[in-house]
Amino acid sequence: MLTWLAVIMLVLLLLGFPMMVPLAAGTLFMMFTGMTFFGPDQAVSWMINGIGSWVLAAVPMFIFAADILTKGHTANRLLDVVDAFTRHIRGGLPITTAASCALFGAVSGSTQATVVAMGGPMRPRLLAKGYKDDFTLGLIINASDIALLIPPSIGFIVYGVVMKTSIGDLFLAGILPGLMILAMFALYCYIYSRIKGIEAEPRASWRERARAIRRVILPMGFPVLVVGGIYGGFFSAVEASAVAVAYALLLEVVIYRQVSIRDLGSLALSTGMITAVVFILVAIGAAFSQTLGTAGVPDKILGPVIDGIGDNQFLALLLIAAAFFIGCMFVDPIVVILILVPIFKPLVDATGLDPVHVGVIVTLQAAIGSATPPFGCDIFTAIAVFRRPYMDVIRGTPPFIVILALATIILIMFPQISLLLPSLGGD
Repeated sequence: MLTWLAVIMLVLLLLGFPMMVPLAAGTLFMMFTGMTFFGPDQAVSWMINGIGSWVLAAVPMFIFAADILTKGHTANRLLDVVDAFTRHIRGGLPITTAASCALFGAVSGSTQATVVAMGGPMRPRLLAKGYKDDFTLGLIINASDIALLIPPSIGFIVYGVVMKTSIGDLFLAGILPGLMILAMFALYCYIYSRIKGIEAEPRASWRERARAIRRVILPMGFPVLVVGGIYGGFFSAVEASAVAVAYALLLEVVIYRQVSIRDLGSLALSTGMITAVVFILVAIGAAFSQTLGTAGVPDKILGPVIDGIGDNQFLALLLIAAAFFIGCMFVDPIVVILILVPIFKPLVDATGLDPVHVGVIVTLQAAIGSATPPFGCDIFTAIAVFRRPYMDVIRGTPPFIVILALATIILIMFPQISLLLPSLGGD
């Protein structure tokens, strides 16, 4: 039965159906073939419960804030401040791109918004400087995925809801791994530029740097408000998302005046469309996951694995990372988190792993999968934004995927990197 279930879902996926269709078909298959004893009414109940968590209200808020910022001038201000401090370094322009993607992730939490906001202005500059397009596209889509680790992160919110883990702890846990990956990308950009013989640009004056810093002070209030507000006890994650929207409106509508009141209708519609897709996936994914559980699929698959691993946390994390990496190569990361987290929860409990650390590993695999062929969502975002063929977009991704895989190994071996800030925040 499990083989037929996998075949049916894979065929539907390869035929081009939206991910919600294979998930729904898989749920119906298990119910009507006797793999589980619950009926459609229970499946509907699971779907409603899947989107019933109050914390998920933060998702449309952060998406709306990201849409407002992408429409406005915040992205350019972040680019300018990083460029002022890195342009004189060999590889300064791609380093600026990577760092700006991380900074924009800190104010948007969306990888696809980061591809649009940062890729648009930076790709022509990189090409004009002499960087090849495959390197440029690979850098943009992979650096944008750092946004999944830098708070606020929609991936962390979904994981926290499914795993019943503190969203605030997850936000803090992603900061140091995100900065570590940024440093690894910067080193690769430096080495690549030396090999290709691309010279650095003139050093910015301290007056230019001071001006750039002044222009970015207000946008950098986002991570302070979100993370500081949550850990300072001023508001919850959901309230933080509402504050983020209010702050985005204040910056782009009132102070910078790059977004008009008339723009808000179309931005809200865009947010509503994206949110609808996310919530449908969450609802159907929750029903599919619960159906798997009632059918005993996790025990059949992972029972012998748990017995074999015992309490070896390193092997457990390797298995979790491999499963999520492979899954995110083919399926939307949110769906993978919804399906696999409940399956692997017994393994996490049996080995005594910290769920916050596991959340960082899982979300990093979602970041890798977002830019990994064949179906990484940021690949298709780049295709739409830059109007380049599929093969041109993915040609430059392998070096960055290797870097991200190396970062995964480092984080598995040294969990303190992920857990340091949450431990300090909890004291």
